[in-house]
Amino acid sequence: MARARLPFRSPIPRRAMPHSAARGPLAAPRPSVRALGLVVVVLFGAWLGLLAVGSVRTTVGPMDTTMTLRPSLSGGTKINVSPLGALELDSHHAPVRLDVDVDQLDPVRSQALVQHPERLAGLEDEVTSDVASGTRELALRSCVAVVTGATALGLVVYRRPRRALAAGGLALALLAASGVSAYATWNPKSVLEPKFSGLLSSAPSVVGDARSIVSDFDVYQQELARLVTNVTKLYDATSTLPVYSPDPATLRVLHVSDVHLNPAAWHIIGSLVEQYDIDVIIDSGDTMDHGTAVENSFLDPIADLGAPYVWVRGNHDSAVTQKYLSNKKRFRNVHVLDQGRAVTVGGLRVAGTGDPQFTPDRTGPEQAEDVEGVAGRTLTAALREQQRSGTPVDIAVAHEPEAVKETDGEVPLALAGHVHHRRNEVLKGGTRLMIEGSTGGGGLRAVQNKKPEQVLASVLYLDRSTRRLQAWDEITLGGLGLTTAEVSRHLPEQKPALTSPSPTGPTPSP
Repeated sequence: MARARLPFRSPIPRRAMPHSAARGPLAAPRPSVRALGLVVVVLFGAWLGLLAVGSVRTTVGPMDTTMTLRPSLSGGTKINVSPLGALELDSHHAPVRLDVDVDQLDPVRSQALVQHPERLAGLEDEVTSDVASGTRELALRSCVAVVTGATALGLVVYRRPRRALAAGGLALALLAASGVSAYATWNPKSVLEPKFSGLLSSAPSVVGDARSIVSDFDVYQQELARLVTNVTKLYDATSTLPVYSPDPATLRVLHVSDVHLNPAAWHIIGSLVEQYDIDVIIDSGDTMDHGTAVENSFLDPIADLGAPYVWVRGNHDSAVTQKYLSNKKRFRNVHVLDQGRAVTVGGLRVAGTGDPQFTPDRTGPEQAEDVEGVAGRTLTAALREQQRSGTPVDIAVAHEPEAVKETDGEVPLALAGHVHHRRNEVLKGGTRLMIEGSTGGGGLRAVQNKKPEQVLASVLYLDRSTRRLQAWDEITLGGLGLTTAEVSRHLPEQKPALTSPSPTGPTPSP
């Protein structure tokens, strides 16, 4: 008689089976993968919510604006003034950025400020109050936006109300954490150091594509100079706010360096002199490229720049270059400094020394290893002699930073160039060292690089009575073929700085 076959039963109870044996091809994902997926859903949903409803329209001073929160790695505040450009403030560090779009300038409120300048005294408080009010409304709307967006997307992806609500809760927690981070890192002084950027929209149609830059270089440099003119006019208007306003008692110094035979530099410098009402131009060297007599005619536009021009020799400037610029019949506005020589120009006492090295001369004797240090110590000795004679120096200038560092503790401000990028630091002895980049965008040799060098210059504001640095503007332009412009305002750190003793003689007239 055949026996009926019973179904097979495992001797191991199902609950006791190993976890690996229980997993099949459709097993649930690991907890870490589920958590990562939830984070992605939350972030994407919150972003969609902010895009849809996370903005408010509010009045800020004389402007009608739209304020929006945007995801960001660096945070900060960006004020868009279309089509002129944008104003960026390092206001906070958090994964959200505050975007303020200026929709229009109210003509009635603007005209009232023009007709009643005394109202500017309260403009800062008014703007602060308007921004605070708009930010509170924006925070509330943003909370609703991110929770709604994350919950809705969670419901679409998971099809489970509990998971969707968890996504909304996590989105709210992330936004709250971002708010706490922004509050903890809030920098109210960021409005004192804005960064302005803009684009000259007409340049492409005037100049054409990159292939016509060479043939139409004269047109290009005119457009570049016009760009500086327009941007500096706009930025000069913002300088009239009560936060910082240069007045007739302020000395304006234009620091340039490393022109390297770029003819566009003279148009740019001339425009800055006019727009910023520059008192003194200081050139920290490398105006030439090979220092030959053939290049000397390149220097002729200096005579027509409209301001005194203080110059020190760089390692690409020769003795021939220096002799040509020292001709007072040709260059009445030029002051050549070397071996610690000092001059008083526009109310400032400036001393400098030329670079002892001349790079293009490969046939001369090899220079000593510490040649820059020797030049710097010669300059320092001259500064001490000036101090003893009752004519203390306000600014020391050399081309090589290592040379001018020797003057630390002997002068409030030291200027240099050579390295083709900006650097700003307060040395151990209290002297502020400001290194300028290339005002010529690296010169003709810059075309060999993959990317064009930027055109760099700085406007320094000094108190006329104390000759202390009050603020400075860093001006950055796109190099050959580029039309971007950026002007950044900076203030010195609020701590005691080295100052020049008052001269014993009568104060020079401005």
